[in-house]
Order: sequence, then structure tokens, then C-alpha cells
Amino acid sequence: MSEITKSIQLICDEKGLDYDTVMEAVESALAAAYRKDFGNRQQNITVKFDPETGDMKAWDVKEVVEDIDEEKLEADQEELSKRREEARKEDRELTEEDTADLSQFNPKTQIMIGNAKEVDKNVKTGAILEIPLDVPGDFGRMAAQTAKQVIIQKLREAERNTVFDDFKEQEGHIVQGIVQRRDRSGSFIIDLGKITGTLSINDQIQREQYRPGSRMKFHVVSVAMGTRGPEIVLSRSTKDMVQEIFNQEIPEIGDGTVIIKDIARDAGNRSKVAVYTEDDSIDPIGSCIGQRGSRITTIIAELGGEKIDVIQFSENTTDYIKQSLSPAKILSVELNEETKEAIAKVAPDQFSLAIGRGGQNVRLAAELTGWTIKVVQEGEAEVVVSSTDDEELVENKVSGEAKENIQEEKPDETKPEDSPTPEASEEQEKTEDKEKTVEIEEEKEEKV
Repeated sequence: MSEITKSIQLICDEKGLDYDTVMEAVESALAAAYRKDFGNRQQNITVKFDPETGDMKAWDVKEVVEDIDEEKLEADQEELSKRREEARKEDRELTEEDTADLSQFNPKTQIMIGNAKEVDKNVKTGAILEIPLDVPGDFGRMAAQTAKQVIIQKLREAERNTVFDDFKEQEGHIVQGIVQRRDRSGSFIIDLGKITGTLSINDQIQREQYRPGSRMKFHVVSVAMGTRGPEIVLSRSTKDMVQEIFNQEIPEIGDGTVIIKDIARDAGNRSKVAVYTEDDSIDPIGSCIGQRGSRITTIIAELGGEKIDVIQFSENTTDYIKQSLSPAKILSVELNEETKEAIAKVAPDQFSLAIGRGGQNVRLAAELTGWTIKVVQEGEAEVVVSSTDDEELVENKVSGEAKENIQEEKPDETKPEDSPTPEASEEQEKTEDKEKTVEIEEEKEEKV
């Protein structure tokens, strides 16, 4: 094995690239160097390199096309330039239909049949003609520098493509990453190993802290190839992240025995997950909770302490809405099929539990079931909170109801008869001090 082959293999191992990919980069670099020293811009040069001997061969590769009259070609080229200028003024691109009537010829990649037959008498239109080129000698310094730049560029592109292919398979899944830094826009750059991803402000959880160096799990929202390489969008706030973590941590969900029907999420605060199974021997909620809560505890930790309500999915809308409002106990549910509105009645002691802080519980229940839900407190003072109410309105309704039920106690402004006045208290303190002084002097006399 030659030193060149060893070097190529070393690059393959270091960059995680195929041998053929690196050889392609080397041959592209040699073709660029040949064009720099010995060729011209009208040549479409390809090179074959033997890493064992160090020898190389070069060809000018052309596609054989019909002969075109030079005058017609020039006229059509002028017409093409005019049409491009008009398209530019109209802020549009020329299409193939716009130029179909014009003769086009690219001297770099094409050769007319008349000239081609001078090289090969048997050549036909449409064939690919490889014209051998001489290699006069060694490359100069500028050509070598050009080759170096081409190799670096080609290897970077190959490495980006490899990373892109690897991460494209991770799209929609959970990956681990290390928080690297925060940019000016407020997004965080996440180190994913061979590449970095972006966690935008909208995909962050407000109460979470993303300290540089901390390791966390992220949901891969999308993987796309941009101008600077793969662009990976990450998130911590999507419903899909909850889905994927359940898939990883709950074997019954991973194998399809237990199915997640719906998910509603207030990222960082609370999620509701509706589960279902057709196997009567399996408790879907128990499968997700685990023995002594071991499974759900792990999931909560992965989500940064976010609370999880696992509920039983039901085809019966009334039962499903009752379950969705857990942990509150619902007395009854009235449905309006036309407007998809549900009225859930609860006892006074279950009202706050049903609506949740700022209406969070009822909003998540509505998102989970797809119904607009109104929670009604039964009793003397009937209070109604809807899932469409904003947080401020909910708080006003709840606080208003609370004020009606709480009797404010007035402070007792009368003084007890035996309470001393400030002047009496001062005289009493002086008397006590005098008594202490007399006691100390008497002790001293006894000792003497």
C-alpha cells in the first residue's frame, strides 16, 4: 500500500467517508489543477488517478450534438440575451418553453458531430466522446493550491451530505444534545456531535434554564439542506416530544399494544395523554404509570418536571370528557352535537380542580377532546368557566366567586380594660429598674 493510499484511508476513517467519495474529491481536484496549468475554460475535464503509482490520465468529455450554422447560432444567442433581459425586467425566470425555438450550444460540454468525427469517425449524435489529453509535466504552485482548495471543499460537502443523510433518519425522533451557547436572536445552539442544531425561542420551555454544557433531550422537528449545510430545527415544546418519550419509555406503547389517541400540552406545565388498548387483559393507564409510578416518574424527569395526566380514552364522548377533566370528579355532562359544546357540572369543592390554575385544566381537556367545554359549579352561586376564556377572565370569575363566599372579619378597635397606657408602661419599667438596682446593692453588702 502506497503512502497516498494510506493518507486517503486515514481521511476516510477521520471523516467517516467512503473511499470512493474521497477518491472522487482527489480526482476533481486534479482536474481543476490540470485546467489551471494546461487546459482552458472550454474543456470539461475528468481525471483518473492511480493512488498506488501516482499516475494520472485526463480526458475532455463532450456530448455529441448536430451541426449548427454559426450565423444562426450567433443570432439565436443574441435573441436569447434579449429574452433574458426582458424576463429580468419583469422579475421572472426564463423557462424551457420560452427558449425552445432557439438553437443552443454549450462548447464546454458539447461538440458538433462534424468536429467529433475528426476524433472518432464512428461516433454518432447523442454519444459521449472522451478526448484524451496529454499531461505535460508536474503542476505548478498555483495549480497545487487550487487542487488543495477543491479537495477541502469536496470533502466538506461529502461530510455534510453524510451527516445530512444520518440526521434525516432522525427527523421526528428524540436526540440527545449539549447546550452550547445562545445567539443574538435568543435561540440556543445545540451540539449534536458531528453537527449543531437550533432551538428557537418558540420551541423553548419558558421556565427551563438552558445552561451551556448541560445535556438534554430534544425533538428533531425538521432536517433540511441549506446553503451552509444541514439545518436542524429542534424543540422541547412540541406534542410529538411527549409522544416519542412515551414510545421510548413504555414498551406496550412501543410495540403498539397500547395506543396514544390524543395529546394536549401546555409545555413546561402540564400534559394530558389519552391512551387506549383493545386487549382487555392490559390496563393502559397502569402500563404508563408503572409499578409505584416508576415509568411516569422517568417521563416527568425527561420533560423537566412537567406534570402528566394519563387518562382512559373512550368512544363515548360523555365519558371521555369526564376523564379529560380529571383529577376533578364530574357530576354530569350535557352535550350539544351541533355546536360541539359540552357543559360539565361539578360540586363546589371540585370546581377549582376542574378548571385548573388560570383555566389550564379545562383548556387542555377541550384541546384533547376537540369540544368546547364549560364547567358549571352547582349551588347557590352558579359560576361558569369556559375553555375559551382567557386566563385573566378565569381568575376574575374565580376570585369573584371566592369573595362572595368569604366573610371579611373587621378588626377589633376597642382596647381591653386592663391594657396599660403608654405612660403607665413607662412608669412601670422605671420602677422595675429601681428594684433591680436595690437588689444588686443588697447582694454586695451581704458579701462584704
